[in-house]
Amino acid sequence: GMMAKRLVFTIDQDWVRRGVTRKAGSLIAMHINVLRPPRGVNGDVTISTEQETVFQPTERQAVDDVVVMDERIVAVVNDNVVGHLVAFTPGGTENWRPTNLPAADNVAIHLGSVDQSSWRFFYSFEGFLTPETLALADLRQNSANVVAQAPARFDASTHVVEQKEAVSADGTRIPYFVVRPKTAPGDGSTPTLMFGYGGFNVSYPPAYKPELGKLWLARGGAYVLANIRGGGEFGPDWHEAALRENRQRAFDDFAAVARAVEADGLTSPRRLGIYGRSNGGVLTSVSITQHPELFHAAVIESPLIDMLRYWELPAGASWIGEYGDPRTAGDAAFIARYSAYQNLRPRAGYPRVYITTNTRDDRVHPGHARKFAARLADMGYDRLYYEETSGGHSNDADPVANARRWARHYTYLMQQLMD
Repeated sequence: GMMAKRLVFTIDQDWVRRGVTRKAGSLIAMHINVLRPPRGVNGDVTISTEQETVFQPTERQAVDDVVVMDERIVAVVNDNVVGHLVAFTPGGTENWRPTNLPAADNVAIHLGSVDQSSWRFFYSFEGFLTPETLALADLRQNSANVVAQAPARFDASTHVVEQKEAVSADGTRIPYFVVRPKTAPGDGSTPTLMFGYGGFNVSYPPAYKPELGKLWLARGGAYVLANIRGGGEFGPDWHEAALRENRQRAFDDFAAVARAVEADGLTSPRRLGIYGRSNGGVLTSVSITQHPELFHAAVIESPLIDMLRYWELPAGASWIGEYGDPRTAGDAAFIARYSAYQNLRPRAGYPRVYITTNTRDDRVHPGHARKFAARLADMGYDRLYYEETSGGHSNDADPVANARRWARHYTYLMQQLMD
């Protein structure tokens, strides 16, 4: 946006200008003195620009959302995946003063509508146990008041939210959230569902999920959200750390979180299940083939499975920058080391998995799921397979069909993980 004569923006990669390096993910304000061409010159000409770093995130921070007002810049800064509201006031070159605004703990924050000339703005927040809530912030008073809140869909008083860290194979600290019953005994007996994604610079902060609360938490289950590399939780570097030949890092991160929650006594391999969809289907299928000893259930939804042929199916070629190009020998070699379809083995002790896809999915072809289910059956493994015929990749078009979809997921998980 524009603030006086400043253009405010974030950068996705390191930017070197006039001998100064601005780190990827930084929030920048650039003074634009002239954007009109001199008389007799065609086209737009920028006569003079000077830039300032409003905020440079640490390796555990990321700028998620920004609104620009006449005298302030307000940003959502995710610090270790938890949302914080920060207002920045100009105070001279490279001297922007940050002010933390009040916000709840362990929530994701989304900025709303704003009158640029005002001192007030709307924002919303939500957490694992907190329904989406609309609030009005006042910069002059450094205050925020709740305006409205969506109705609660389950009793959240029985559970508590914690954030912890696991150590991955290369020593990287991987944050994860635990939503557990307050009365969890700590003897490994709590049925636990773990979710991860780890791709395409997509972040997964805390979120209120009625189906999770009603169908899983209310029955005494726990939930773990693993913020593994490949996502955008800590900006571009966190995403790029698991690209192409480094994809194994995402799988190692996920396994590290699984081991951590089992070592803490929250759950055990008999009680731990995993869920992932789309790119998360790569994650869950690989996790089962690489570490069958860690899990007793896996919901593998709309997945990519055969990573040596993904580029031949709809939209697949557009993901080569993320996964690599299997048509080249070098890329095919590192992809083949993890691709779940090629790494299935008989008598490996895989749990009974639930594979589901959609006939009309035009993003991730259902052939991936079909082939995986067929090969598991050929090897003698018990597995469940369901193919929806309505909707598409997102599965959100029909609310009734979507409700049944979640019912199938959690019925399977209860069968596998609960007595």
